[in-house]
Amino acid sequence: MIKVTRLNDKEFAINTDLIETLEETPDTVITLTGGNKYVVKESIADLIGRITDFRKKCHPLYPEAGE
Repeated sequence: MIKVTRLNDKEFAINTDLIETLEETPDTVITLTGGNKYVVKESIADLIGRITDFRKKCHPLYPEAGE
């Protein structure tokens, strides 16, 4: 899960596994697989960075053979 901010400055967490699309219209709209849409302050680039960081924490690299 990552934290995002609504336009009214309320913060909430969203499940990254359920994100279907990210759009800038010019506000950023997150659409989930169930059809729910959320308008947030963060840019798409920022969201992609947060998602990438979150997934790296969930799936750390396995040690190389022989370590």
